[in-house]
Amino acid sequence: MRKRTFDIIFIVLSTAILILLSEYGVLENYIAFSILPIIIAYFLGQYSERKFRN
Repeated sequence: MRKRTFDIIFIVLSTAILILLSEYGVLENYIAFSILPIIIAYFLGQYSERKFRN
């Protein structure tokens, strides 16, 4: 899978997760902190892709 395709899939999935959490009212109090785990997961994936490339 190409990197751009993976990036687009990751963005779409993370957006869908945030929309679902918002619809159920989970993010009402913590909306400012909701993006942090997603950003951390994205950059850890980018780091591991560079570090452990075959």
